[in-house]
Amino acid sequence: MRSRADSSLAERKRQLVADELRDAALMLLATKGFDVVTVDDIVAAAGMSRRTFFRYFASKEDVVVRFLADMSVDVITELAARPPAEPPSVALRHALWVPLAACNDHPEHSERARVVVRLILDTPALHARWLESQIQWRAELATELASRCGLDPHTDPYPRMAAGMALLALDTVLQQWQPGDDEQRLTELTDRAFAVVAPALDAPTTSPDAG
Repeated sequence: MRSRADSSLAERKRQLVADELRDAALMLLATKGFDVVTVDDIVAAAGMSRRTFFRYFASKEDVVVRFLADMSVDVITELAARPPAEPPSVALRHALWVPLAACNDHPEHSERARVVVRLILDTPALHARWLESQIQWRAELATELASRCGLDPHTDPYPRMAAGMALLALDTVLQQWQPGDDEQRLTELTDRAFAVVAPALDAPTTSPDAG
């Protein structure tokens, strides 16, 4: 039991270190620009060593990649937890709201989060990684949607197409997220985006040949 407790404590400490490095990196990248910031700048801001940084991240770009991966996990977890009878558009809207809501749960971090989003969208190398990450997001969302709807994700077009539409809605919201936008404005942008795709997301998913 003691070994298990020690292992759990060590894991929490490692996560705290990783979080501190991530936060320091994102703050610097957002305020100074991706090309300007170095790993030395990041470790200096975090009060850690280069060796510690490279124990957790392969590069400063990897910090952003891991940030996006963590967002993906949160979204899929939320989608899996939504009520089974909930319309797909509602379930997806709630799931993809999770990373946006996390920003608004900490108002002092909200503007920084918006700047990080702009950094990702406006920096070619990071935008490429954002688009790349969406491939994995789409596959995971499609798998979960197929499970919810009782469909085969390999033969039925709905899960993959629905996942793609939901991610397009999220991307549209992020593109329109402007300086000074509060939670109400972000909610409005999200609601408007999902109102556009909802008819397709909630269309009957039963094959015309069924029955």
